[in-house]
Amino acid sequence: MPKSERSYQSVIQPLRRALEFVWLADPRSTLAMAGLTLLSGLLPVAQAWIAKLIIDSVTHAISTHQIPREAFFGLAPYLYLEFGLFLVGALIAQFRRLLDEILDHKIGFLINSRIIRKALRLELHYFENAEFYDKMQNARRQSEYRAMAIVTAIFQLVQSVITLGSFLALLLSFSPWVALLLFGTALPAFLAQNRYSELNFRLQNWKAPETRRMGYYEHLLTVDSSAKEIQTFSLGEPLLARYGELFWKVFREDTRLAWKRSWSSLGWGLLGTASYYACSAWVVFRTLAAEIGLGSMTLYLAIFRQSQGTFTGLFDSLSRLYENSLFMENLFNFLDLPEVENRVNTSNLSPLEPARGIEVRGVSFRYAGQESWALRDVTLTILPGEKVALVGENGSGKTTLIKLLTRLYEPTAGEILYQGRNLKDWPLDELRRKIGVIFQDFVKYQLTVRENVGFGSVDELGDLARLNRASAKGGLDELIASFSEGWETTLGGWFQKGRELSGGQWQKVALSRAFMRDGEVIVLDEPTSALDAEKEYEIFRRFKQLTEGKIAFLISHRFSTVRMADRIVVLKHGKIEEQGSHTELVAQTGSYARLFEMQAEGYR
Repeated sequence: MPKSERSYQSVIQPLRRALEFVWLADPRSTLAMAGLTLLSGLLPVAQAWIAKLIIDSVTHAISTHQIPREAFFGLAPYLYLEFGLFLVGALIAQFRRLLDEILDHKIGFLINSRIIRKALRLELHYFENAEFYDKMQNARRQSEYRAMAIVTAIFQLVQSVITLGSFLALLLSFSPWVALLLFGTALPAFLAQNRYSELNFRLQNWKAPETRRMGYYEHLLTVDSSAKEIQTFSLGEPLLARYGELFWKVFREDTRLAWKRSWSSLGWGLLGTASYYACSAWVVFRTLAAEIGLGSMTLYLAIFRQSQGTFTGLFDSLSRLYENSLFMENLFNFLDLPEVENRVNTSNLSPLEPARGIEVRGVSFRYAGQESWALRDVTLTILPGEKVALVGENGSGKTTLIKLLTRLYEPTAGEILYQGRNLKDWPLDELRRKIGVIFQDFVKYQLTVRENVGFGSVDELGDLARLNRASAKGGLDELIASFSEGWETTLGGWFQKGRELSGGQWQKVALSRAFMRDGEVIVLDEPTSALDAEKEYEIFRRFKQLTEGKIAFLISHRFSTVRMADRIVVLKHGKIEEQGSHTELVAQTGSYARLFEMQAEGYR
């Protein structure tokens, strides 16, 4: 691709998309800003011209020896008009500040919402990739500020063009060479700023991993989940020292670039100042030579001063547009990441066949960037209402298979069908409504009990009967009854009046959340690892009753629980090694029998 085309794609396209964001955020405020920009662009030439008329009137009155009172009343309309223009300028400035603030908030909300919504639609493997976090860091860090900066720069650019256009005729009528000098001396500063804009962009992208690591250290040192261990092992100061090392590393790079940029701006700025004074001297000389009057001298001096400032502002706006477009490209690259395929229209597909249950056909899966297979040629059929336990050592592929069933990942090879339909042909929301899952690393929401349980089926948060049924199944009902605020009790220690729970109590919350979904498939990944033996026995004594009529997957290292399943599937190195009932597998004297005997030995 030619360089000019690359330049267009990398600069113009982000600007266009940024403006679309602004328009979507608040169309009326955007139109109002455009109108105020037009008025602001015409205001300087009107003020300069009124000043000329006032001075010419005063000069004429003095030279013709007019009576001061009469002369004053003669030029009073000009004074009123100048005051009116001043008020208009003040009102415009005030309303632009107001609109800037409104747009800033709305654009920030829109961009953050788009980033979060995009993250919700991405496959899970992105969140296990450091490069993805760097990309999201770059997208989030400055997008809000940069989008608003683009808006400000574009409106400033338009205002500068309007002002320069209104000055142009007056400048050319005085001297084309003066116009060329004022313009030419502003150009080098613009080129220099562009160069440093690109260097700044590269620096910000380069330091994304360091900035993210700093954020991680801040998180470790300030949240409850790590406070106990950090204090116990006296890790506070060592981690703070690492945080400081990263800060000073980033600070030195930023400061070095800032110094270079400042000296460059100062040098080229002095050149522009020298050109202004040269042009001003020329105007004063022509005034002394009686070639122009005092009013014209005042007009041209004002135009020179404002023209150079406007030229500089114009180039500064272009430079900022270029720099900000580079940063906005990070946002749009993130928003353009491929999403999980989500079929919405299923009318043209064959009818569902509920009697077929779940069919895993020759499924293989490999994590991004990994050479080894997490799953390899797995074939498995689960009938409606069947309870299946997945057993195997850590890393054998148990949880990976569940993530494929819930479409958090897509198979690298093979396919998975539910009720005779490929999972890819199910609308994501509909598929996930049918599956209730509790993962081993479930989320402890620092919210109310109602929300912690109700998030299993968020549309049913207000259904108290359903909440009560789910909490009873999960063994949480007695704990809720002991809370003075009942379902409205805040859990966790992050917020005021929050109630911290033990590990076992949190697990009851997670179990209740899974049962809240009331889906056709229930997945329990190490669901009772933090429960005491009595409560674990109680839940699994009622396991079949709790999952009656549903397909149930149970992942556990405790053979006292998996033996309750209709079928046990043993995974090893991503493959199915053996499967059958507890009695059948013990009789085969294979891996399951060996592991069962080893665990049973520990209780003798």
